[in-house]
Amino acid sequence: MNRQTIKYSFLSTIPVMAGYLVLGIGFGILLHDKGYSFWWAVLMSVAIYAGSMQYVGVGLLAGHGSLLTAAFMTLMVNARHVFYGVSMVEKYRDTGAARPYLIYGLTDETYSLVCDPCLPEGIRKKDYYFWVTLMDQSYWVLGSFLGGLLGSVIPFNTNGIDFSMTALFVVIMVEQWEKNKQHIPAVLGIAVTVICLAVFGVSNFLIPSMIGITAGLFVLKGVITKEEADHD
Repeated sequence: MNRQTIKYSFLSTIPVMAGYLVLGIGFGILLHDKGYSFWWAVLMSVAIYAGSMQYVGVGLLAGHGSLLTAAFMTLMVNARHVFYGVSMVEKYRDTGAARPYLIYGLTDETYSLVCDPCLPEGIRKKDYYFWVTLMDQSYWVLGSFLGGLLGSVIPFNTNGIDFSMTALFVVIMVEQWEKNKQHIPAVLGIAVTVICLAVFGVSNFLIPSMIGITAGLFVLKGVITKEEADHD
């Protein structure tokens, strides 16, 4: 066990911890409001661990949604995972027994930390992948547990709590921008997203954006690789 790696992983995940604790607490409170004990919140966060889909799941449980509805909603909400999950295939190829868990625990925030980490000397990438993934999920599970308990004793207005996720994305993006000297992927992502938002509207821009970003990264792969080499 490399303590240096664990410490560095923890420091890297502090922004995620801040967001996941708040959002996990919100999820636990919402689930309790629908009549489910805090253990259900913990179980869902351990077995499902899908962030925004867990919030959607609260509504499905409360409305007694069918399995078909749940499957369709899960596909629509989490379709983006297909696009960025593919980019981690090679990175996770030699991670051994940890690989299934790394695949399972790959959330938006975890991906932002492991997709292209600039690690200091002495930090092993494979260990870093594992500890970041495990710590991020631990924050979410802990938040869900606390939310379930707090929901039973404290009235809580959850209006607007989802904005914490947006704020978390911004913080992580700024940190990644500052760490990397090469910004082509970030600029491409922003440009494609803005264009798709204008063309497809708020309700339908996500999947076209993912397709456009993936295609753009594929086309510009050579340029990006050359830029990274020049900055090393």
